[in-house]
Order: sequence, then structure tokens, then C-alpha cells
Amino acid sequence: MGAVTSSVAARFAFFPPTPPSYQVIEDEVTGKLQLSEAVPRDNVDVVKLATKRGTEIVALYVKHPTANLTLLYSHGNAADLGQMHELFVELSVHLRINVLG
Repeated sequence: MGAVTSSVAARFAFFPPTPPSYQVIEDEVTGKLQLSEAVPRDNVDVVKLATKRGTEIVALYVKHPTANLTLLYSHGNAADLGQMHELFVELSVHLRINVLG
């Protein structure tokens, strides 16, 4: 019974914005992917990753020039990358790490 209660609570506690706060667009000059609502940065890559089931998911990779470590931020309850973008950049700067979210 507890598992049912927690899964129902999770559906109400964590929900993605509909529609998402961003769209993935391709820069016409460079061909790089970027988020429509985010300020383009040289140290941020937007990538599409293929899953085992053939679905594509969007990820952000924030690079820090002196980083020795990479933080993998994985949020299973539909975190919105458009909303997380600035947090990832700030984490990278303050912790001096790369961030993949």
C-alpha cells in the first residue's frame, strides 16, 4: 500500500510544465543545438541522447575550463531543462566542475 501512496504523491508533487519552457533549436551558422529561452554560451552544449528504447532525450553539458570532475544531474520526475539551465551554469562556476543534466 505504501508504494501506491508514494507513486500517487509523486505524480502530484513533480510535474513537468506543459508545454516545456523551451524548444531545442539549431543555430543556422554553427549547426549547434541550443535552448530557445536560454542565453547561448560557449561552454554549454545542448545534446540529444538516444535511449535504449530508441527515445531521444535532451541534455545540457556545462563545461568548466579547470574541472577535474563531472556532476551527473539526473532527475526522474521531469525536471525542465529550461528552468534548470542557470542552476547548472552556477553550479559549474561555483564548484569548478562540469555538469551534465
